[in-house]
Amino acid sequence: MTAEDKLRFTIAQRLVLAVVPRVVWALLWIVSRTWRFELIAEEGVAPIVFGQKSPAEIFCFWHQCVLPCTIYFCRSRAVILISQSFDGELITRILKMFGFDAVRGSSSRGAREGLLGLKQVIETGRTAIFTADGPLGPIYRTKMGPIKLAQMTGVPIGAFHLEPERAWVLHSWDRFLIPKPFTRICVSWARATCVPADLAAEDFEPKREELNAAIERARLRALDYLKKARP
Repeated sequence: MTAEDKLRFTIAQRLVLAVVPRVVWALLWIVSRTWRFELIAEEGVAPIVFGQKSPAEIFCFWHQCVLPCTIYFCRSRAVILISQSFDGELITRILKMFGFDAVRGSSSRGAREGLLGLKQVIETGRTAIFTADGPLGPIYRTKMGPIKLAQMTGVPIGAFHLEPERAWVLHSWDRFLIPKPFTRICVSWARATCVPADLAAEDFEPKREELNAAIERARLRALDYLKKARP
């Protein structure tokens, strides 16, 4: 732990950061060996399959499916935008144990630095990933960050959702999903959103809505595939 971390976090928080990531990594690694991923995609979409390295693009998904996404993309060399909060530090340490890198920032803190960091990530040929409605919601409502990054880089925004057939659902703002052992997980892909470099200011919101609709289509198609009720 760095000297900066000792100043930022309390003793209790430092203890959590030292212990919890290792415990979560071990439990998730063991349980995930029993999961079965099943892939669906809208017409014309070339999805990333489990174990495949992803291209220099932007990917977006809802915050609730962070856990199955961690396993599905663990070999992708992707970089994720994560908030500068204590929770963000905890998530960062867990994800690094699964092979991910992180750029720190969010819609409320370090937004510009986060976008510039992800721009550099894409320029090196790696994937930038957003939890589109994170870090604090509202649920199923994407922020503007992915649209701004797509405009800066010229790469498309892929939209997907991972829905477990059986999961524990936390009573959190995002209805966080913890897939149960031996469950099927539907990996649902929607068509990408493309953002021109010369996008006018008044067209940013329609593009954000387009991306929002794509992620929601992916989620609802996954629910239909698994024959789960739409909430």
